[in-house]
Amino acid sequence: MRLFAALVPPDDVLDELAQAIAPHVGQVPGLRWPARDTWHITLGFFGEVPERVLPDLETRIERAVRRHPAPNLTFDRFGAFSSPRRARVLWAGVTGDPMTRLADSVRAAARRAGATQTDEKRFHPHLTLARAKTETDLRPLVESLSGFSGSPWQADRVRLVRSHMGAQVRYESLAEWALAPAGQG
Repeated sequence: MRLFAALVPPDDVLDELAQAIAPHVGQVPGLRWPARDTWHITLGFFGEVPERVLPDLETRIERAVRRHPAPNLTFDRFGAFSSPRRARVLWAGVTGDPMTRLADSVRAAARRAGATQTDEKRFHPHLTLARAKTETDLRPLVESLSGFSGSPWQADRVRLVRSHMGAQVRYESLAEWALAPAGQG
């Protein structure tokens, strides 16, 4: 099964993002906008994980999550990978309390549990809003979204999510754990 760990922002925060991008959805040829119910901030992508690994994976991720304080976050900018001029991904950027240690701990827990395809890219906290199959110039879109600043929110839980691939990607939450109260960890 294909798994990842993620933070899921609260509905009111997602409402703000949806409102900001609404005038642009469907306006850029080749840009696909995934359903809002798939929006998340990936902490660690684990790839294909054998079902036998799941119990240990859940135990280890839970331990890792409980050691980290709930970060206070804000969506405050938009950008694109690899760059706005040659983009395949449009994202909303996250600022606030650092999350790199949390992401590193979650990924390390997954590796120790036997998730051998764990992504080792440098952690860049973001929420993917749209994708393109070919490089697309998103500079006008990113520029039109500049100046956005969302409401602050606290990420208090981490989810373990299964991806069901197909014509329509679907996510299934397998487990969820509370982060330590802010100020602890």
